[in-house]
Amino acid sequence: MDFSPEGPKAIPMWVNGHAFLTVGNAFYDVTNPATGEAIHRVPLCGASEAAEAVLAARTAQPAWAEMGLPARRVCLGKLADGLEGYSGHFAKLLIAETGIDEAAAAAEVAAAVEALRGVSVGDTGIIGLVFDASRPLAAFAEVMAPAVLAGATVVVKPSPRAPSCAFALCELSARAEWPAGVLNLLQGDTAAIDGLCIAGIDRLVYRGNAALGVDIGAIADAAKTPYVMLAA
Repeated sequence: MDFSPEGPKAIPMWVNGHAFLTVGNAFYDVTNPATGEAIHRVPLCGASEAAEAVLAARTAQPAWAEMGLPARRVCLGKLADGLEGYSGHFAKLLIAETGIDEAAAAAEVAAAVEALRGVSVGDTGIIGLVFDASRPLAAFAEVMAPAVLAGATVVVKPSPRAPSCAFALCELSARAEWPAGVLNLLQGDTAAIDGLCIAGIDRLVYRGNAALGVDIGAIADAAKTPYVMLAA
């Protein structure tokens, strides 16, 4: 990867509890919508990187499930506490990448904290999560929390337009002493989604714009991967 000081800093993947660097040469420039300035870049990952992320999730899942729901709830609570402690930092990431104002950014962080402290229990398995750039932090927390509480492990594929909050939350999970491999992050676009399906996830879950959801559903259908599209 090119970490030249002359260009925007690259945000890597997050796999098995640590930042994961790829060797590809294709990147997407993340721009500030208010200024048009390129502030970050993300690698456009594909099948090989997706396989690494899914392997980490699959390896971690049995032990995570065996921990039991009360222990998993403690982990989510620690992550919620950490997010609340860094609320200003996450709000700045949201403002820079989505163009929302300070009040809206603070509200989204608060919604994510509330979701991590929620009691809803979803379905277990190895899950791929995909989101658009409209609510990149809250959507991640709202869909991820019930799944991991149920014993699922996750590979999230954030929008390349707003990837920072998802990566920062994965980093924060390590500080909160989550087991490696429970949360993983794959950067990229449709090739990354196709890679997730090829790698054999149990289901793909999307939240965001409905038109984009239809396109993602077609990728899942082609790979015969169970697909769930949630309202934005």
